[in-house]
Parts: sequence; C-alpha cells; structure tokens
Amino acid sequence: MKFRVERDALSDAVAWTARSLPARPAVPVLGGVLLEVTDGALTVSGFDYEVSTQVEVEVQASVAGRALVSGRLLAEISRALPPHPVEFAVDGPKVTISCGSARFTLPLMPVEDYPTLPTMPTTAGVVESSVFAQAVSQVAVAAGRDDTLPMLTGVRLEIEGDRLRLAATDRYRLAVRELPWKPEQDELDAQVLIPARTLSESAKTLTTGPEITLALASGGAGEGMIGFAGPARRATTRLLDAEFPKYRSLFPSEWSATADIPVSALLEAVKRVALVADRGTPVRLDFSDGVLALTAGGDDEGRAEEQVEVAFSGDPLTIAFNPAFLQDGLTAVHAGIARMSFTTSSKPSVITAVDGDGTVDFRYLIMPVRLPG
Repeated sequence: MKFRVERDALSDAVAWTARSLPARPAVPVLGGVLLEVTDGALTVSGFDYEVSTQVEVEVQASVAGRALVSGRLLAEISRALPPHPVEFAVDGPKVTISCGSARFTLPLMPVEDYPTLPTMPTTAGVVESSVFAQAVSQVAVAAGRDDTLPMLTGVRLEIEGDRLRLAATDRYRLAVRELPWKPEQDELDAQVLIPARTLSESAKTLTTGPEITLALASGGAGEGMIGFAGPARRATTRLLDAEFPKYRSLFPSEWSATADIPVSALLEAVKRVALVADRGTPVRLDFSDGVLALTAGGDDEGRAEEQVEVAFSGDPLTIAFNPAFLQDGLTAVHAGIARMSFTTSSKPSVITAVDGDGTVDFRYLIMPVRLPG
C-alpha cells in the first residue's frame, strides 16, 4: 500500500476515528485503525464490537492495500506533522510516514485478526444536522453515567411519522426534545435506546453537511444497531437492550406558579452562590412577586445570598435544587428568558424556553432537593 494525502485531511480523519477507540481494548487489534486504499480513496475505520466509525479521504494512490496501525499513536503523529503532504508506504511488517523532513516508522498490527466491520442498517430517514446536534446536546446532559443502570445511560429515540422525540433521564432530571425529520416511510414508528456518549459524538461530528442520515434495522441483518451518516463519514453503534422508564406521565398538566427568568442572570447568580455550597448541597430559591432570592451554604461553612428580578405569578414559593442540575437545564434551554413552572415545593419543576433561539419543543424536568427541617 502506498499513497499521498493532505496533512489536514488525514489528521481530521484519523482523529475522528480514533476518538471512538477503547482506551483499554480487550484485544490489541481493537486499538488500531484500519487503512484501506482503493480507487483513489482512503478509508479510515475503527471498530470495538460496539461502535464502528468510517471516513473516506481522497488520496493519490499508487498501490492499493490494507494496513492496521495503532489508532491513538497515528492520531498523535498526524496532528503533529508539519503542514506538508503526507506519504504512506507499507514495507513488509512496517509502515513509513513521511511529511516534509519528518519521518516515522510504525509496526503494523495483524490486519487478518481485525474483525469485519458491520454493514450500515437500512436508511430510515434524514434530519437537519444542526437541529439534530442541538437536540442531542440538550437531552444527553440528563443521561445517567452509572453503567450498572444501563437503561439510564442512553437516550431514547422515538420515531412517530415525521417527528423525532429524544429523551434522557438519570432519575433526578429528565430532558425531552421533539424535532421534525424526513422519514423514508410515512408511517414509520420505532423506539430505540442509544448510548448517550456515542450519540453525542456522532451528532456533534457529523455536522459538516446539511443533513444526517439515520439508519435503523427493522429486522434481520443489523438488528439491534443504529447508524448515522454524513458527507464521507458514517458511524454505527449497538443499541442498549434495556427498558427506558415510562416518563411521559411525569410532566404535570397543571401548575400552581410560574416564573419567567432571564437565563444569563440566573446562571451567573447560581454559579456565585454555589461557591460556598459543599458537593451535593442544594441552592435554595425563594420566589415572591418580582423577586427571586437565592441562598446557599450556612453559618458554619459560609453563606451566599443574591437576588434576581423575575416575573412571578402564584403564591410565594420556596424550593431547592442541585445547582449543577439547575445550571445544565438553564444552559440547555437556549433562550434569553426561561420559564420555570411549579406545582409544589416537593414535586418536580419544568424549565422551558420563552424567547430567543429556544424552542417550545424542549422540556427539562428537575427534581427538587428536600431542605432541612
């Protein structure tokens, strides 16, 4: 195998593929990236039996072939190369990488031991890439990180005709976003659970084109797998085989109080008062007509207080939240003014957008923290 490629194109392709490789692969070959040259194109692939990634790059190829090299090492080398075209040449058990005056020789890994990459499932439809990336970022923040509860570490994707719904929860907050898309079949209906980390990476890095293609098997080959594709890039991941909590009934249908709050002012206030709060200690919010008073800490460890102007309707209310969870919800709402809706101080509150570039299709439910006494 022998080819010549632009440094930036190679660096981007290898970095994107290597990002999904396992830090501690079960077998050494799974830490490699597969380089395949055919018909003037280089395909860089990675696979760990759960997630696969592939990206195509135009090259000047003189000899076709396949080679397997350490993914993380190749990513570091390609990122550090000088700004000149890169030449690859396989010579026996080694590959030589030349760029300007720099030259590296790397050992090849046994390509015959590398697993066969999964094929892309059947195309289900396409969605606007920027909208999908925003929706995933809004929802994935609420996904759990405890691998002993796999049903909470994923994002539930629900397909109902021309609408997608994304939902994630860690039991303490719940984020839900709806968005339009273009399905291949008008009456398509499906529900799957996707690992949140993989979905976030795919949505964030496949935005080079206007649309992302979603591929989902309806049976047979590719069952239990979802695929994402953008210009010259594609990724697949195994779905989580777990039952997502029934979440729709958690959203109250009526409210006893609402507060319209300037997002940036509240975010800054929460960050400041939380400085005196120990890990896991809540921030207290006292709502009254026109004013929100925030309090954190106590007499022993330090105390912070601040006020923010709000448009509040309802009886005065005192409620407390985990400050990190509250900040996540306010950041995800993408609005200048957010509305917090309440039933009682002991039941969940919901944050939605009021203006700005926020969307009424996003809801963030957050559980309150019980105050002492």
